[in-house]
Amino acid sequence: MSASGIEQGESSEAGEPGLRRALALAGDGGPLGRAEAEVLLQARGDDLAELLGYAQRDRDAGLAAAGRPGVITYSKKVFIPLTRLCRDRCGYCTFATVPGRLESMYLSPDEVLEIARQGARLGCKEALFTLGDRPEARWKQAREWLDAHGYADTLSYVRAMAVRVLEETGLLPHLNPGVLTYQDFQRLKPVAPSMGMMLETTSARLFETRGAAHFGSPDKDPKVRLQVLRDAGRSNVPFTTGILIGIGENLAERADAIVALGDIQREYGGIQEVIVQNFRAKPDTKMRDTPDAELADLAATIAVTRLVLGPQARVQAPPNLVGGEHRLMIDAGIDDWGGVSPLTPDHVNPERPWPQLDELAALTAAAGFTLRERLTVYPEYLGRPSWLEPSVAAHVAALADPATGLADEAAVVRGRPWHEPAALSR
Repeated sequence: MSASGIEQGESSEAGEPGLRRALALAGDGGPLGRAEAEVLLQARGDDLAELLGYAQRDRDAGLAAAGRPGVITYSKKVFIPLTRLCRDRCGYCTFATVPGRLESMYLSPDEVLEIARQGARLGCKEALFTLGDRPEARWKQAREWLDAHGYADTLSYVRAMAVRVLEETGLLPHLNPGVLTYQDFQRLKPVAPSMGMMLETTSARLFETRGAAHFGSPDKDPKVRLQVLRDAGRSNVPFTTGILIGIGENLAERADAIVALGDIQREYGGIQEVIVQNFRAKPDTKMRDTPDAELADLAATIAVTRLVLGPQARVQAPPNLVGGEHRLMIDAGIDDWGGVSPLTPDHVNPERPWPQLDELAALTAAAGFTLRERLTVYPEYLGRPSWLEPSVAAHVAALADPATGLADEAAVVRGRPWHEPAALSR
């Protein structure tokens, strides 16, 4: 296998001449629609190498335009699994569990702050709040816990804990509470510089078909999730999203999801990064016997995502899910490794540990790039008042390198006062 993970001299199994025409369009920098994206997803061998070359060209042009040529970024973070209860029943998930397996339905404030304080001592700057969708809608134990502790709903508790983390540790909250309404965005925006939710797929089939990955999961309706992405843009919230490949979608459905992300980004501008994540089977799940997504398939999907969204897009692949093929992911056009924690495991994929940061820097350097730490909100959104609330702007500025907008790795991570916006305090 070559340095980029592709056997040279192989020919693609995808049909001709559609693939050649699609590659020629990609090479000319032309717009790619669903049909072209679907064809390009099939590229393998020499065709894949050519596709990856075009994606690299676009990625490198985008980094140069952003003022950080040759830089691949990551965010140094801690995971805060606020609750592992969820009202959805996804066929691949090991994060969500049932009340009987938990000592407490939610982490306590002291537990939240202890995780954040340990992260601050290690130089982390992001507190990733991860949790299930509206667990109180399914589990009476969640509703009882919230009532006993004085919170109207899970999002009220998320908001309160984000404020505590800002004030007492200085870490920047990045909120992943699942499906949010437009009103939810207004409530949470003053306490977090960024938020996120994976689109995963636009396949209604996987949502509607008994036994499919998203059957029985009301929050995985693709129409609902696409509306969340639009509302994030309407609310001027820097938003992280992405797709999950290998969960039963076909290539036409995968292409549709990629193009949908591009359409929403062009209309609203709120998608700050796109994660392209590969399915990895886990024990004790309905999909435990489903084959893992192949890494060549992942590389083709990253490249197509890069070409559809364009040079200005930020595209990420989780470094703990790609085996030893980090070089292949870089060659496919990523410019970010996502959040990496020196403290907490990946609670969504706990069986796959993060690479050490020194190791990740060496792997990145071997591909000809420099690894740099970023904040949870990307530099492109700093200095834009409509995208960053005054209530968190000072917290972000305290950790940002004023020259680049990336993280100031020498910054002291400490708590700072937070003030309720006047419009919400009345």
